[in-house]
Amino acid sequence: MEALETEVTVGEPPKMPTEQPPPARKPVNELSVEELVAKSIVPVKKEFMCPAPTRLNSDNNGSSGDAVPVSTTAPVIKEKKSKRQLKRERIQEKQSTRNLCPMVAKTGRAESCPYNDKCRFSHDIEAFKAQKPADLEGICPFEGDEGPCPYGLACRFLGTHKTDDATGTQNVRKNSEVNGLKKDVQRLLWKNKMKFPKADATLKVLGLMGPTKSKKTPEADNGEESQTVSNGSHATNENGCGEMGTHPIIENECCPEVPEKVEDSNGADDPRPLKKGKSLTDETCDSIKETNGASIKEKELDASGAQLESLPTVGDIETDKSLKLHSREKKLIDFSDKLYLAPLTTVGNLPFRRVCKVLGADITCGEMAMCTNLLQGQAAEWALLRRHVSEDLFGVQICGAYPDTVARAAELIEQECTVDFIDINMGCPIDAVVNKGAGSALLSKPMRMKNVIQAVSTTVDIPITIKARTSYFEGRSRIDSVIADIGQWGANAATIHGRSRQQRYIKQADWEYIYQCTRKAPDTFQVLGNGDIFTFSDWKTHKSDCPELSSCMIARGALVKPWLFTEIKEQRDWDISSGERLNILKDYVRFGLEHWGSDTKGVETVRHFLLEWLSYTYRYVPLGLLEAIPQRLNWRPPAYYGRDDLETLMASESAIDWIRISEMLLGKVPDGFTFSPKHKSNAFDKAENG
Repeated sequence: MEALETEVTVGEPPKMPTEQPPPARKPVNELSVEELVAKSIVPVKKEFMCPAPTRLNSDNNGSSGDAVPVSTTAPVIKEKKSKRQLKRERIQEKQSTRNLCPMVAKTGRAESCPYNDKCRFSHDIEAFKAQKPADLEGICPFEGDEGPCPYGLACRFLGTHKTDDATGTQNVRKNSEVNGLKKDVQRLLWKNKMKFPKADATLKVLGLMGPTKSKKTPEADNGEESQTVSNGSHATNENGCGEMGTHPIIENECCPEVPEKVEDSNGADDPRPLKKGKSLTDETCDSIKETNGASIKEKELDASGAQLESLPTVGDIETDKSLKLHSREKKLIDFSDKLYLAPLTTVGNLPFRRVCKVLGADITCGEMAMCTNLLQGQAAEWALLRRHVSEDLFGVQICGAYPDTVARAAELIEQECTVDFIDINMGCPIDAVVNKGAGSALLSKPMRMKNVIQAVSTTVDIPITIKARTSYFEGRSRIDSVIADIGQWGANAATIHGRSRQQRYIKQADWEYIYQCTRKAPDTFQVLGNGDIFTFSDWKTHKSDCPELSSCMIARGALVKPWLFTEIKEQRDWDISSGERLNILKDYVRFGLEHWGSDTKGVETVRHFLLEWLSYTYRYVPLGLLEAIPQRLNWRPPAYYGRDDLETLMASESAIDWIRISEMLLGKVPDGFTFSPKHKSNAFDKAENG
């Protein structure tokens, strides 16, 4: 038996070797400079390195800045509410003592409100004072300007006001900011009665008018046709508003809120748009009338030499096929060697642009606005067009999928706003935009791209630029095949972001491809590059490698370090201190209070956008802490100690620490306050839409 057991033992198959555990990763503070750079980690000096913090609130992609509550209580799961219930709660919130009537707050007297008991806000001054948060430190941003503070009792700096009587308050923002949406224009847009004579005439000539949406009214018997083009503009409605423009609008519809002169001021009888930034006076309205059955538009065109020869009007049946698209001379903008701040969603608001102007930016551009939302009169979308007087060279960026939509939005902007150029977005990678056929989706449709540029450039006198990516799909470059034609279509310049839509923001920007496109473009057409500019040496390298490049657009680099404009102009690397960085944040808060208001709502709005900005700024590592310079935009900062406590706090990737910085500038946050970065800029390892 013993021999048998031995034989069996010998005959057993050999055991498989056990799997060896993977080698332990070396801590970041033990890696060499070369290893850190190879892993795209900022090489911080060893004496400043610290162990990585424990991420109690981290998600799958390692982001610790998502919805971090200030309180230690467990999060409460919110029940889903209907739209009617949410609307009812909003009305009740307005009527609560936390929302004092603006007129009562200005004057300090409850009887000053003309609506009395019908007002949707509270008139209880004593109850409002009892629950109002404590005043903030500092001086009211409106103190010392013309007239008292426009927020009166609601101002969070009430203790610094020199007078209690706010009667006759003038809002100082009207003098410092322009491009606001007038109420009469908004009503016309709401009622779908806004006329777009120049855009419609251009679209007819180009054959892009689409299906007719007109319905004749009794006035049509006298030779007039009722125009009923919807503000959504296109039958398929690029931004998902399928109901817009599906029903004809009757011109004699009752409209008690809009006076007759407002109806005349929309330019229906005049093929030329109004001067930008100005509203019609009564004399102008009275002058736009028909004389002896013939409209004044024909006489004005004859007197002015017919800038657009035989330009058909909206009501004309026949069109002139010989219309030249480039018959008007336009003011051209020279982008050469100018520092251009890119249009940045969410963070690129007016206060941030003011900060960048102070730090050296030459050209600024508003956040991307959707054309359909502008044509529908949405106040939130029109707020993206606001311009400060310090922005001496300012443009707006619009986004749309169809020529008629974009052309009408451009005509409306030219008529109602004061801008130096209009930029058409053809590079936005966001799914909600691309799925509607706008943004970078236009790169896959060159003919529609051509029609959009032609329609807009022929409609308005403002210079037109475009911003695009290299292509829609990786490896299928399209922008270089049309770069030579974009100028002939009517654009003044083009900015090329060196990534495809599929790449989003991963991998390095392809500057060699940008150089290739620049050299293919005609000499008279300006091409700007965009992507990964983070130091003055980046700017200098791109300009020296391709002298034909007009300039470079600065985007995320300005979010992380807005003093980049100063570095480029002074040709140096600025080892900025934590105190200087805090002063920049203080300027932003002051500009934000002037823009959004100094009441509680305005303060919390400033806090929200400040936190969004801080979700980018923590990625900056001070120059004096680096083992190798310069820092690259795609390098991830490790956990490190700063040279002082404030610098350490600014280096934190935790949203709790960002909230602490906001409390240093704007006081304590409300109870139950939470914050989640909209763009999740600290999620480096997550490749969105690879």
